Amino acid sequence: MLAIKNNLMATNAARYLAESYDALAQSVERLSSGLRINTAKDDAVGLAVRELMRADIAVLQQGARNAQDAIGLVQVAEGGMQTIDNLLVRMKQLAEQAATGTYSAAQRTIMDNEFDELANEIERIAGSAKFNGISMLDSASGTVSVFFGGSGDSITINMKDMTKSGLGIDALSISTAASAQAALSTMDNAINTANAARADFGAKMNRLENIVSVVNVQAENLMAAESRVSDVDVATEMAALTRNQVLTQAGVAMLAQANAIPTMALTLLR
Repeated sequence: MLAIKNNLMATNAARYLAESYDALAQSVERLSSGLRINTAKDDAVGLAVRELMRADIAVLQQGARNAQDAIGLVQVAEGGMQTIDNLLVRMKQLAEQAATGTYSAAQRTIMDNEFDELANEIERIAGSAKFNGISMLDSASGTVSVFFGGSGDSITINMKDMTKSGLGIDALSISTAASAQAALSTMDNAINTANAARADFGAKMNRLENIVSVVNVQAENLMAAESRVSDVDVATEMAALTRNQVLTQAGVAMLAQANAIPTMALTLLR
């Protein structure tokens, strides 16, 4: 029916044009952001899944950084232990030298002075080996907990007492041959204690490095899963964009035609 009051064809064309334009706007938004899900209305369930995955990925990535920080802490402690180990070896060498009867009392006094200085340096290193203010070599009772990948995933790093008293060398003297001979067994025990501490630090460092590797792989796999849920398929979306552009252009053309049709009724009024 030819009418001038209600142009149903124009109304219909305008409705389809609005739908095509909204679809075109959505395609442009997705291609611009690189995401298939930009708002909850795009995919409510997919958005919830993506945000949970993003939270898990963030936790894993922070866990990897936590483990790397712990590696740095252990490296500081192990570096101090390396110097302490060298000093203990030198102290045992001095004790062996002083235990020999071919040296005079004055010469043993010189050896004893160096022996004491080395022991004091061990004490200083044990107190100064710190990471972010955390002392690792002056107490046997402290621990450091390292969390990675979640609330239940953690390891504990035990602090070591590498002070003179912790090594049992605080009262040693090599000023006489007898005291030097007695000091040899004590130095053996101190070296064994230091080596055990270094071995423990080394084992922890290896474990932390493996943790970093595993957690990074887990985060990477989750990122791949999150990408499949959230990221836009560019090829598919470009096809949709092209289709929506054509539909929008056709809608504009048909709306113009529909708006012109009522003018045909004017010819009947002349």
